Amino acid sequence: MTEQLGTATRWHLAGDWFDVCKCAIPCPCTFAQPPTYGDCEGVLVWHIREGNYGDVRLDGLNVLMLGAFTGNVWAGEHSDAYAAVFLDERADDRQRAALGTVFGGEAGGWPARFGEMLRPEMRGMDIAPIRVEIDEDLATWRAEIPGRVTAHAEALTGPTTPEGARVQVHNAPGAEVGSGQVATWGRATADRADAFGFSWDRSGKSSKHFPFDWTGPD
Repeated sequence: MTEQLGTATRWHLAGDWFDVCKCAIPCPCTFAQPPTYGDCEGVLVWHIREGNYGDVRLDGLNVLMLGAFTGNVWAGEHSDAYAAVFLDERADDRQRAALGTVFGGEAGGWPARFGEMLRPEMRGMDIAPIRVEIDEDLATWRAEIPGRVTAHAEALTGPTTPEGARVQVHNAPGAEVGSGQVATWGRATADRADAFGFSWDRSGKSSKHFPFDWTGPD
């Protein structure tokens, strides 16, 4: 980082968040319950549609995290929380500094509150090419860091779901993006990781998409 950014800087980020994880569908964490198998691990992705940190524009940039924990995060009854973060290689030095400040919790807002709740031990951070694609109708969403992370999902459907309709939850009690957003449920079609000690390869488990809209430092 070439510049020290102030923690009192006003900022705003809005965009798309999604995950793929090892829980059965639907992931109990969204309902503030313990993970299906007692522990959870997965990929978390943020695509910033529009954003700024002071005068630093962050539109179109991506952030990806690998994470794992045991127990119920929302009840404060978890342990063995670990994380590793990737920042978009397209970001310049000032943008990387801004992303690191916001997502590291130093700029306040929801990322700070979520970080205080999860309290992960960081395994590392890297700059990487993060490819993210999200269908406007939320039929599919996907992210990839070549050779290291793959996270693909399709919208959940079933015999009584109207064609083109999305399975959604309002007012989720355990929303990773904070309150007031709508969860759209999906099924992971690819969930692979091989980085910073995280290693798995599976499909068919839970995925969900949330929009996010954050401001800080409040």
